[in-house]
Formats: sequence, structure tokens, C-alpha cells
Amino acid sequence: MKKLKAGIYALIFAIAMCLTFQCASPKVATTFENEIPFNIEDVYFQEWYAGIKVGGTGVNIFIPVVDKPADVIVDSVYFRNLQGKLVKTQGKYSAVLKNNSRSYTFRVEDKPEGYPFDLKAYECVISYIQNGETKYYKIQQLNEFAGTYYENGPPSIYVRESSEGLATIDEENDN
Repeated sequence: MKKLKAGIYALIFAIAMCLTFQCASPKVATTFENEIPFNIEDVYFQEWYAGIKVGGTGVNIFIPVVDKPADVIVDSVYFRNLQGKLVKTQGKYSAVLKNNSRSYTFRVEDKPEGYPFDLKAYECVISYIQNGETKYYKIQQLNEFAGTYYENGPPSIYVRESSEGLATIDEENDN
């Protein structure tokens, strides 16, 4: 009788533990929109490598969005287990996705905890906000451009569109 009583207590304890500590991670709703309220032209990306050890590696991703309604905000991109905010520069949305690796070559990182998508190597997801609701659209095929090398560190996405000239430092000749 004591063994039966101990077994019942163990079973109740196990059920209580299962109910208390459920093995579920918080998930973002990952239903994808079939149609989006704007058009996307060919999406492309470019891996980059910084010339200094602290610069690391990453990916520049470019998403040409056309015919976007005013009530839609293009927000973020998810690609190769990285995430970044999309910024409109030079008529297209872009993001610099920095890899945490200190390696001089780009390696796809392990999927971080809480990363909401399982994507293939040439797939990405963009998030956009419409009428206060965040929606997701999966792009099935991205084009890859040749990688680039940044001698002085990682690139910046904050390029001023109003700049028309290029600043240079020229040495003056005293001839």
C-alpha cells in the first residue's frame, strides 16, 4: 500500500511539474501573407567582410519596393538567422545584417533562441505594418552579388539621399 501511495504522489508531482514548466518557447505568428499591398522587384544580397578584426562579417540586403501605399510601413528583414531594420536609401529598402562572428569569412550563425522563422539559404522574410498590424511576407529566391571587402570596418546604411557630391581629400600640388 505504501508503494502505491508513493507512486500516486510521484505521478501527481510529475503532472504538476509538467503543467508548471511547459516546454514551449514564445513564438511570433509566422503565417505568411500570400499577397502584399506593394510590389517587390528582384531582391538581392551581398556578403561583406571587414578589414579589421572587430569589424566582422555580414550581409547587405536590398529590397526594391514599388507602389507602396502610404498606410504601409516596411519594417524588418529576416535572413540567414539574422534580423535587421529596413531603411529606405536610394529608392530601395536596405539593411546591414552584422554577423556576431569575429571570423574573416562569412558563416551562417546558428539560429538564435526566439528567432521566429526556419528559412532556407536563399529565402528571407520581410515584416511590414499595415493598419497597426505586423504582417510577414516570405521571399522565396534572392539573388547573390559578389562579396565586398570594407577595409575600415563594417558598412553603414545611413546614407544621406540629398548628398549629390562625393567628399574627397586631395593633396594639393605646389607646382
